[in-house]
Amino acid sequence: MKNILHISSSPRGEASNSILLANRVISNLLEKYPESKVIHNDTVKKDYAHLDSVLQGAYFTLPTDRTALQEEAIQDSEEAVAQLEDADVIIISVAMYNFSIPSALKAWIDHVVRAGKTFSYGNGKPEGLLSSNKKVYLAIASNGVFTEGPLKALDFTEPYLRFILSFIGLTDITTYRIEGAGMPDLKETAVEKGLQQVAVA
Repeated sequence: MKNILHISSSPRGEASNSILLANRVISNLLEKYPESKVIHNDTVKKDYAHLDSVLQGAYFTLPTDRTALQEEAIQDSEEAVAQLEDADVIIISVAMYNFSIPSALKAWIDHVVRAGKTFSYGNGKPEGLLSSNKKVYLAIASNGVFTEGPLKALDFTEPYLRFILSFIGLTDITTYRIEGAGMPDLKETAVEKGLQQVAVA
């Protein structure tokens, strides 16, 4: 049995290729671990607040010293971090927009990357505080091809996600992609090709 957490970030919902790809990963996991529980955190519907002075202040204030406003502002962050802590497997579905991640996903990241909570500089260097035993799958969808060719240098999605997840301790990361879905010579086969790559270890 596994606790599976799906973090989605596409406003297209079930019409999204990234969510379709993530659902294939989840389906494979459930075949292997049929008693598992799946939690879906749709960052678009959740609409995480962007960082402001109240939320940032709450991050650096002891719980006993927070104002009522800070306590209210930090609740979504506390819940998001708890979901990560409880999860055995994390699937992040990512629609590539303008060569990077959706703003909804960035807002979620700003809620879970927290000093003293998910990372520390206690020894003079950054240390991730989440368990490295957790497995992470990135399900990335793009209209162009970014794993090779002239656009490869413009992929700021996977490198950033790998860095920021490793920064908080999540180092076991596998990436699957649906790419070329907007290219005339590739779009007819892009989705199926991406789905066929999914093989959960």
